[in-house]
Order: sequence, then structure tokens, then C-alpha cells
Amino acid sequence: MSTTPATGPQHPAPPIPLAELLASKDLGLRRIAGPAEAELLWVHTSEMADPYPYLLGGELLLSAGVLLTDPDRYVARLVEAGAAALGFGVRPVYEAVPDDLVQACDRYGLPLLEVPPETPFTTIARAVWRLMAQARHRELRRVTRAQQALATAAARPDPVPAVLHQLATQLSGRAVLLTARGEEVHAAGRRPPPEAAAALTRLARVVARERPGAPSSATDAHGDTHLAAYALGGGEGLVLALATGQRESGDHTVAGIAVVLLSLLAAPHQGADAAGRSAALVRMLLGAPPEEVAPLLGPDGPDGPTGPTGPWTVIHARRTDGSPADALTAGALGASLGTALVDAGRGGGEAVRVLLPGAPGTESDPARVTPQPGWTLGVSAPTPVTDLDAADTLAARALAHAQATRAPLTVDTPVSGLAALIPPDQAAAHARTLLAPLTAPLTDTLRCWLSLHGSWDRTAVALSVHRNTVRQRIGRCAELLNADLDDMDVRAELWFALRQG
Repeated sequence: MSTTPATGPQHPAPPIPLAELLASKDLGLRRIAGPAEAELLWVHTSEMADPYPYLLGGELLLSAGVLLTDPDRYVARLVEAGAAALGFGVRPVYEAVPDDLVQACDRYGLPLLEVPPETPFTTIARAVWRLMAQARHRELRRVTRAQQALATAAARPDPVPAVLHQLATQLSGRAVLLTARGEEVHAAGRRPPPEAAAALTRLARVVARERPGAPSSATDAHGDTHLAAYALGGGEGLVLALATGQRESGDHTVAGIAVVLLSLLAAPHQGADAAGRSAALVRMLLGAPPEEVAPLLGPDGPDGPTGPTGPWTVIHARRTDGSPADALTAGALGASLGTALVDAGRGGGEAVRVLLPGAPGTESDPARVTPQPGWTLGVSAPTPVTDLDAADTLAARALAHAQATRAPLTVDTPVSGLAALIPPDQAAAHARTLLAPLTAPLTDTLRCWLSLHGSWDRTAVALSVHRNTVRQRIGRCAELLNADLDDMDVRAELWFALRQG
């Protein structure tokens, strides 16, 4: 049974069957020893007598046998390193694959491919990467279809059973929602054998949140049945348990989407926390001030970690490739950040906004927010719920800075150091006086320009304007402030003032 994520190198694409590579007729590859079934994760070329230290496992190792002296030990070391197959190039070193090597591969169960002289190793490598890219594309399409199907099921009048039914269909197995005591709440799909069903119930108890220190997920196998259990967030021991046959690439991602949906949908089974947050959102929509709804947003009351005095974090996000984010994509981002509080905006150029409740040192602490593939993030400093409008502005500025510097993530840090020694009211009064001649667009441009160390191009990117517009605005700032913006002392004083806004 496994209850922790796998360590070691993570491959960016699904493995490809050896048979797919052998089916490429233009390569002329021929399997002459070892089993026909193998999965390839990498391609590596080496003429070392013992390449063991440089193998990660799952490789198709290509070699012409330049230093081959002991085929038996050579193959034994490859198998020990976890190599998936050996491709042996005929000529210029050997006129044919050595018989001793063929026998060793048969003996150790390592697939051996004969590579004809006219096929360069680089051509084989390109073919493997092409097949992997195709497999990755198929996986992404499958996950996307599953995500859409699960989201549609979640919108049905009976969402929990509908999601479980759709999940069982997508994974061709059994999906069960269990309590910590192993009682079925809902179930869908083909029942596994009784022994496997009992093993699945035991696995669910491992991750049930009623157990102190329980892991969030666990996997196991019973014969040919693959078992997995996932604790549902925010609840009191509800577990999603899965029993499937042949595992396919993308299954874990599909299950993760279902976990997020079921965590939200099963809230009525999991106490008043989710209901309280729903009530808070309704009250805010009806015009209630943040001070009134804040106690409903946190499980520990008005002074708890997510009450009015507790910190919240605002995140602004845009797709790195510039494409708009739909609701499903934005929801997936929120799920990966650990929250369902996501505003996908109205499309177009609007940023996705995410709200993370929590306390310092938790996963919702800005210091714990990590870059997300395909996204550029701007993160505010922790703030009370009553100051979320200011945090929203700070997150927007952080996102603009991240885009301008092409960084995956920028966190807006609170005032610290020498600036923190000045009383806030005095600092704010000084800032208002110093910056009074500037209009809002000029102030925003000056702040961005200074934060990017006076870079015209990066400021233009951050503000989505032409670089000449930036030059004109900064020149106008210098005139209105009657200041030399090339002077470091002037820049430092202006930056201090701008940080108070």
C-alpha cells in the first residue's frame, strides 16, 4: 500500500508501449530477444561499459557495443537499473548482434532490439519523443473530456450520485463515497470481487480524517484490481474510494477533479462550515458589509484564524500564453491552490481572482503558494477580511510585476525594514503630500516603473501600453514633481511614498 507521493524523477509524458515504437516501419527495428511488452519513459545513448549510474529507469538504452566485453554482467546491470529495453546498433563495431548478448537478454527478461545500420540513434529518439507527445495529447484530451463530463454531472439535481456515476464510467470501475466507518453513502459502477471490496473499505479507513495524522490519499492493489482512496477536504471523514482494472495515464488527474467536486457537493454531510460560507457569500451579494459576514467565513468564530482578525490572501492569475480562462480552467486553478473561492471574471482580458483563507504557516499562507504550470500569479500579503479590497489591488500590482518580469509568481510583501519604523499615519500623510500633483494613471505608471528598476520595456508590458507612452508619463511625473528621477535618493523617497498607497 502506498500513502505518499512517489519520489524521484517525474516524467512529463505518459509512457509508450514498446510495440508502438516497433510498429514504426521506417525505423526498421526488430525485437530479437526478451519479452514483447515494455513501457518506455526515456531514450538514452551510452557507450559506457557500465551505464548503470546514469540511468533513471524506464529507458530505451541505445548502444553500438563499443566497450561491450561481458554481455551477461552488462545486461544484469541494465535490468538492475530499471532499463526498459536495449537497442543495439549493427555496425560499425559489430556486423551482427552478439549471440551472448541475445542470450543474456532472454535470460534476464530485457527486450533487445536490433537497430539496422541505416537508422541513426537520433532518429529513434525523435520517434520516441513524437510518440510520447501524441500520448500526452491523448491524455490531455481524455482528462479534458472527463473534466467536462464531471462538471456537467455536478450541475444535475442529484450531483453526488451523478458525479460518482460519471467517475465510474470514466475510469471503468467502481466509485464509492464512504464514511470513516466504512458505510456507503453513494456508489456507482461495477462491483469488484468481495475480497477487493473489503480491501477497499480498509484502505478508506487509512485516509479517513477522523484518524490523527491520516494521509490525504492512499493506493493499493488486490490481484488485478487497483485500489485508491482520497479524503474529501473540509469534512468529517468522508472518503472517495475507487476500484479499477487497467490503470491508464490520467486516471489520477481525473480522480483529483472528482475529489474537488465531491468535497464541495458533500458539504451537507460534513457539518456547518460550508453552509456558513455559503451564507456569507449570499449576505455579501445582498449588500452586507464584510464586518458582518466575516464571522461566518471562519470555523473558529470572529477571532479565529479566518475571522476578521485572521489573514486572507488574494491571488490574481492569468494564463501564461495569454489565452482567456473559462470557468472550468479557473476552477482547476483554485483546486490546485486548495480553495473553491474563485472568480473567473467575465472572460477576455480579466484576471482570474482566487481567495485563500487561512493562517500563517498553512497551505494558504502566501509563502506556501507555489507557481502553477501555465499560469502567472500575483499574490497579496495576508490581510484581514475587512481589508480585502486593498489586498485585491496589491494582488493586481503583483500580477503586473510578474508579467513584466516574466516570473511565474510575485508576492506583494508588507512594508518592513526601515519603512516599518515610521508611524503609518505619518507615512500616509507624507505620501499624500508628495504625490498630490500626480493623477492616478501617472501614479500607477511611476509605481510600476520604479518597481521594475526603470525599465521602459517591462513597464510597457506590465501596463499594456507602448514604451513611448511610458516615457511620456514618466517625463510628466518628473515635471509635476519637479524632481530628477535619475537620482537614487529621489527614487527611494518616491518608492517609499508609493508603498503607502
